[in-house]
Amino acid sequence: MSPTPAPDALLPVAVIGLGDIAQKAYLPVLTALPGLDLRLMTRDRGKLDRLGDGYRIDPEHRFTDLDELIGKGGLRAAFVHAATDQHVPIVEALLTAGIDVYVDKPLDHTLRGARRLVDLADRTGRSLMVGFNRRHAPGYVQAKERPRDLIVLQKNREGLAEAPRTLVYDDFIHVVDTLRFLVPGEIEHVDVRSRSRAGLTEHLVLTLAGDGFTALGIMNRVSGSTEEVLQVSGGDSKREVVNLAEVIDHRGQPTIRRRGDWVSVARQRGIEQVVVGFLDAVRAGRTLSASDALRTHELCELIVERIESA
Repeated sequence: MSPTPAPDALLPVAVIGLGDIAQKAYLPVLTALPGLDLRLMTRDRGKLDRLGDGYRIDPEHRFTDLDELIGKGGLRAAFVHAATDQHVPIVEALLTAGIDVYVDKPLDHTLRGARRLVDLADRTGRSLMVGFNRRHAPGYVQAKERPRDLIVLQKNREGLAEAPRTLVYDDFIHVVDTLRFLVPGEIEHVDVRSRSRAGLTEHLVLTLAGDGFTALGIMNRVSGSTEEVLQVSGGDSKREVVNLAEVIDHRGQPTIRRRGDWVSVARQRGIEQVVVGFLDAVRAGRTLSASDALRTHELCELIVERIESA
């Protein structure tokens, strides 16, 4: 087990994979946090040096090879933003080396790969956290405080019909996990309806139901619009969250609260909160389990099977 650093010591943290999500969502947060000793890794040397220079990362802390990054020693945690088909080998190497890992969703495009990583984290006693940032987004956290007899979450896109496994694991997984986060009881019934053409899924409707509640997850990939709308209702009231930024309470005359001018998109979407939560656990030596995230992957696999067998 890696030693816990002294409270005033810099925490050595790596960012592996410097693509769009790392650049837009994670690097701005991580480079603004105090107390971190950041290392960057990507196989693209030009991108590595461009981002390293932009964020003033020591050239000795820039890597194009995972083994070299791990071999330098001292690394305590890593954020993995590489392509999904590289998650299993990268995360396996990190966990085996005693490094705590935060990884973008999904763990893998297969349930077998996801289980493999969760099992390894359990055996090595390391943290494995999956990037389900919506569980930390203020609008959705606050929605959980309301009556939730009926939950409807729509996440629509424009002109993006896709193969079922890719659509479900890369995008609809956010809908699945958010519904699991919000439902007020055990899920007793699962129903999946979809429409596919030429092997590409155009729309998908998931129903989760239990004692006293129904949750609907809807995705239309040919909707003509990019939007995300959550509605929770019960007790003769309704709360609506539009694009994670605007909160509308309905009970008689609607009231609207919009994201403050100085609230960052990273905070609005829960990125900042989930990053800080993971790093706080690393510093405290507290192990985070991905077992609940695995349940989301299991439900995603069931959805893929239902679509492909329809």
